[in-house]
Amino acid sequence: MNLRDLEYLVALEEQKHFRKAAEKCFVSQPTLSGQIRKLEDELGVLLMERSSRKVLFTQAGLDITAKARKVLLEVKQIKEAAKQYSEPMNGPLHVGLIPTVAPYLLPQIVPSIRQAFPELDVYLYENQTHVLLRQLDEGDLDCLILAILPGMENYGLNPLYQESLELVVSDQHRWAQQQHVALEQLSGERVLMLEDGHCLRDQAMGFCFAAGAEEDNAFKATSLETLRHMVSSDIGITLLPKLAVPNERQQEGLVYLPFVAPKPSREIGLLYRKNSVRRPCFNELAALIIEQVSSKAQ
Repeated sequence: MNLRDLEYLVALEEQKHFRKAAEKCFVSQPTLSGQIRKLEDELGVLLMERSSRKVLFTQAGLDITAKARKVLLEVKQIKEAAKQYSEPMNGPLHVGLIPTVAPYLLPQIVPSIRQAFPELDVYLYENQTHVLLRQLDEGDLDCLILAILPGMENYGLNPLYQESLELVVSDQHRWAQQQHVALEQLSGERVLMLEDGHCLRDQAMGFCFAAGAEEDNAFKATSLETLRHMVSSDIGITLLPKLAVPNERQQEGLVYLPFVAPKPSREIGLLYRKNSVRRPCFNELAALIIEQVSSKAQ
């Protein structure tokens, strides 16, 4: 048994397909299939049921694959530990971001990261929070930049910035000429929201419900840009995070209104596995992001 065999096994369990697993591991399908059979012979147990259409793992296969995934994660951390002692800001870094942060934060920080850490190869992945957390747990990602939620206490955390939320209305709305708005003014209003799975949806709904507003259930957006288009058509109002708000507060049929205190807001942080050896790298990255962004998110 070797580590490569374990990588083949984990890939096959994830893909449930020999060809796709082989492509992920950059080997031929016969090579992967042959090594899996050798592994079964060595362990003396059937890991999966094979058919022309699908791969169905046995309970033994699922249990062994789970342990193999842990072994591969430990090996990765050993390699990272060795490298971090010598060059903490060198090599690959896989960073996950949520969709309500990535498009607005990355243009502000990526040039600075490349300039400050030229030997750091940053790979960026955008997905919803629950997917990113699973990828972090499984070792596919090194750290996450996302909104901090209850239940994340078991992770390491570098707070980055507190981001206020602002109200967006059409330039035809009765509030369009106001300079700001109070949260209690939302009482009785119907607010457009993102679809399920976006953490911003839950946070915005919490503030809106507390103010007496309701969600407009006739439509749920897939992105903040979709929400903008809906609001510009005077279909409803919504809340957007500050980094998604343009410098010109009235443009393209939209008016962006800041809230008076107390302002609704969310905390954005850099999340990582508590036992990660890359904490020196995360500390440096967090410090750079704070310097670049914190004043713009208020």
